[in-house]
Amino acid sequence: MYKHSFMFLLLVVWWCVGCSGKGETSQETGTATAQETGKKAPTPMKNILFFGNSLTAGYGLNPSESFPSLIQKKIDSLGLNYKAINAGLSGETSAGGKNRIDWLLRQPVDVFVLELGANDGLRGIPPSETKKNLQAIVDKVRAKYPEAKLVMAGMEVPPSMGGKYAGEFRVIFRELANENNMALVPFLLEGVGGVQSLNQQDGVHPTAEGQKILANNVWQVLKGIL
Repeated sequence: MYKHSFMFLLLVVWWCVGCSGKGETSQETGTATAQETGKKAPTPMKNILFFGNSLTAGYGLNPSESFPSLIQKKIDSLGLNYKAINAGLSGETSAGGKNRIDWLLRQPVDVFVLELGANDGLRGIPPSETKKNLQAIVDKVRAKYPEAKLVMAGMEVPPSMGGKYAGEFRVIFRELANENNMALVPFLLEGVGGVQSLNQQDGVHPTAEGQKILANNVWQVLKGIL
C-alpha cells in the first residue's frame, strides 16, 4: 500500500512539473509573437518616373551620369524612400511620348517628372500641337495615378528658330504647369544651354558636368515635393 502511494505521489509531481514547463513555453511563445507583430512593416519604396528624351537619358554619357541618377544619389544620401526611374529615350517627341507612356504606367508612379518638347521645338512643330500632346500625357498619368505629384520641366528653343516661335514655345510649359497644378522647373537647361564647355561636341547634349547642373535645377523643385 505504501509503495503504491509513493508511486502515485511521484506521478502527480511529474505531471505538475510537466504542466508548469508547458505553461512557461506557451507564455514565452505568446510574448515573442507579440513582439514580432509589434514590429513595423518596412515602408514601401515610392517611384519617381523621369519621362523624357535624350536629356533625361543622358545621351553620350554613362547612365550613372544622367541627372535622374544624380538625383537618386542625392535621395539616398538623405535617406529618402524613393527610387528614380530613368525613362528617357533619345529622339523622343511629345507625340512619341504620348504613345509610349501607357506602357510605363504599368508600374506604380508616385512622382512624375515630364521632360519633353525639345525635339518638337528643333523640328519646328507648332507649339499648340506640342502642348496638346503634353496635356494628353499628363491626363493619362492623372487617370492612372490621381495621387501622383507632377513636375514639368520647362524648355526653350534657340533664337535661330525665330523670335515669335521661341516665345510661343517657351510659354506652353508654364501654361501646362498652371493649368494642371504641376510644380515647374522654369528651364531645365538653365546655366547649361549655349555654354560650350558644358555641352558635348554636338552643342546640344550636356556633358557630365552639365548634367550635374541639370540635376540641381530639377532638385531645387523636386526636394519640396519629396
